[in-house]
Amino acid sequence: MAEVDVAFVQPLEHRPKPNNTTEMESGIPVIDLYQSSISIDVQTEIVSKIGNACRDWGFFQVVNHGVPCELQQRVDATVGKFFGLSPEERRKVKRDETNPLGYYDTEHTKNVRDWKEVFDFTVKDPMVLPAASCQVHDQNYELHELRNQWPTYPTEFREVCEEYAKAMEKLSFKLLEIMALSLGLPEKRLNGYFDDEHTSFIRFNHYPPCPVPHLALGVGHHKDSGALTVLAQDDVGGLEVKRKTDGEWIKVMPIAGSYIINIGDIIQVWSNDAYQSAEHRVVVNSERERFSIPFFFNPSHTVMVKPLDELINEQNPAKYKEYNWGKFFKTRKISDFKKLDVENIQVHHFKESD
Repeated sequence: MAEVDVAFVQPLEHRPKPNNTTEMESGIPVIDLYQSSISIDVQTEIVSKIGNACRDWGFFQVVNHGVPCELQQRVDATVGKFFGLSPEERRKVKRDETNPLGYYDTEHTKNVRDWKEVFDFTVKDPMVLPAASCQVHDQNYELHELRNQWPTYPTEFREVCEEYAKAMEKLSFKLLEIMALSLGLPEKRLNGYFDDEHTSFIRFNHYPPCPVPHLALGVGHHKDSGALTVLAQDDVGGLEVKRKTDGEWIKVMPIAGSYIINIGDIIQVWSNDAYQSAEHRVVVNSERERFSIPFFFNPSHTVMVKPLDELINEQNPAKYKEYNWGKFFKTRKISDFKKLDVENIQVHHFKESD
């Protein structure tokens, strides 16, 4: 067997098993956003489909989303060029605990090292977060500015990244508004949480071929802590979603020109569990490298996350205590850099007692 650092080895119960995932053409919903259509009937149908997908899966794919294919192709090419640079060149923009933006190759999920390398940058530059010393229960805290690190090569890297960030931000607001409507809320009810200081960021993932795909994962099982994620993946595939009905791992098959959308824990809390985030992971390939690009749509650090007043009542009381997103996000970030002795902060820690 190939030698592999034990830091990559998943616990036995979380290791991918051959033929233990299910491919279903009728699995994760594929929704046509009909961007050019203004028909009320069509828009009502889209709202219904996305609401059902959020409730039943927490995941769906969108086509006809309005993001130019040419832009995605330029981004894909730029990502390939960056990860094709020498390790020394990539590490010139290496991130650390002080500024967790840029290149990194020792990411951890659930305290196990992921088989991948990443590059992170924010939509808002600088991005404001609580200082590193802040704890999730602090009443007062200092703020810290995080600034993007841009590599010298490829020369078009920053320009392409910033153009892509604007396109992802536009699509994310559109999806957020549809989700609000699907919950019976006004279209722009949630937009205010994503002001000029929203903490959204983009990650470029590179998964090299792995000699032990039965022991390691590209990303371990987890749920996203933000509001929603917009993912572009290449034709290699590897994303798997745990189906809510039976706990089976379902492969999300690549569809050219589509984006994969999943709701995060914030939508789960806002909806008071009407919509629930789904557990997912990334399996690795022993022969082919894989690239993926998630856009994490997150609110401002000042936002207090709690069930929305319009969605709770005496028969459906709030299921979560409120928490500050900035402090939560900062605390979660710590576990990306090192293995912790305890489970990192999770949204279920704010669950109200039954």
